[in-house]
Amino acid sequence: MKGSVCLFRIPLKRGKSARQLLEERGLFEEYRKKFPYDPAAKFLSRDKLSAVPMTYDLGITYYGEIGIGTPPQFFKIIFDTGSSDLWVLSESCTSSACENHLKFNSSASSTFQAGTEPFYISYNSGFVSGSIGYDVIKISDIYVEHQIFGLTDSEAVSVDSVPWDGILGLAFPGDGLKGGTPLFYSMWNQGKIPQNMFSMYLSSSIEDSMLILGGTDSSYYNGSMNWIPLFRATNFWNIYIQSITINGNTVACSAGCEALVDSGTSVITGSSNDINNINGWLGAISNPYGAGSVSCTNMELLPDVVFNINGYSFALPPSAYITKSASGCTTGFAPGSWILGEVFMRQFYTAFDIGNNRVGFAQAV
Repeated sequence: MKGSVCLFRIPLKRGKSARQLLEERGLFEEYRKKFPYDPAAKFLSRDKLSAVPMTYDLGITYYGEIGIGTPPQFFKIIFDTGSSDLWVLSESCTSSACENHLKFNSSASSTFQAGTEPFYISYNSGFVSGSIGYDVIKISDIYVEHQIFGLTDSEAVSVDSVPWDGILGLAFPGDGLKGGTPLFYSMWNQGKIPQNMFSMYLSSSIEDSMLILGGTDSSYYNGSMNWIPLFRATNFWNIYIQSITINGNTVACSAGCEALVDSGTSVITGSSNDINNINGWLGAISNPYGAGSVSCTNMELLPDVVFNINGYSFALPPSAYITKSASGCTTGFAPGSWILGEVFMRQFYTAFDIGNNRVGFAQAV
C-alpha cells in the first residue's frame, strides 16, 4: 500500500542503548561477564514450563509508546519481530530493577481481566515469575480488545539498565503466552487494519523512525519494494540468503544460509567462521566479545558488504555497518545464528507481510 491512506503510525525514538548507559557508568564489562548474551536464545523452543526467553540485546535503541487499560496507561516499548509476546512490568514488581520504570496498575483499569495461570520468564541468571492478564491495548489510534499480555512481578537486575518498560512481540503465533494470540494478529482479526502487514523505518537520527501498521509508506523508501518469500514454516521471519559478497568475492553463506529478520537484534550475526571472514576482509580485529574493531579513520574507504537474497542484491556501505562508540569503532557483524538486525534494517525499509508470508526490503531514504 502506498501513501498514507488507512495506515497507522507509531513514532519510534532512538535513545541511548542499555550498553551505552552501562558504558557511561563504567559497568559494561562487569555486566557482560555476569549476563552473557546469546542473540539466538529467544528463538529456542519453549519448554514445558512455558518459559519465556526474555534475553534482550544491549544495543537495541528504538522504542515507541503504547497504552494499556481503560483509561490507558502508557509505556515505552520495544517492537520486536523476534518474539511473540507483549509484556510490561506490573505494579506488584518490587525488585530494584523496576524502580526506574513505569509499571502497569491493573486495579486502575476498568477493562482489565486477570488470567488464571502464572508464566515464567527465563533469564540467563534464572527464572522469574509473572502473571497473565487481558486488557485493551492502544497502539497508534487503534484499540485492540481483550488482548493477552504478561505482567512481570519480579525482574532480573539486568533490566535496571534498559530505557524501556516492556516488549511487544511481532513474530508469529506458536510461542506466545499460554497459546494466546499475538497483538498484531488480534488487530487483523478485529478488522482494525487494511492489510495484514506492518513495516518499519529505522532512522539513524534520534527522531523520525516509524512503525507503520496496515501496509507500507513509499515516502520512507526509494525505488521498489523487493519481496522475499519466507523460508520454511517457523514462528519467525526467516528468509534464505544465497550468498554474501565483498568486491565480487563470496565471503559468507557460500552454500546459502537461513537468516532471521529481527528488529530486536542490534547487529548482524552469523556463523563464527563466516563473520570472522567478513571482519577479516574489512581489516577488523575481534575483541573479547566477538565484535570486530576497526580504525575510526578512513572508514569511507571500506568496501560494501552485499547480501544476495532471492535474486536481489542489498549492499551495506561502511556508513551502515560501522558503529562509533565511546570505546572506538566496530563493525556491525558478530558471531551467532544468522540474524539481520538493526544494522541491516536501518539501510533497508522493511515490510513484514503476514498475509502473503513474505518480507520486503527497499532502500531507506
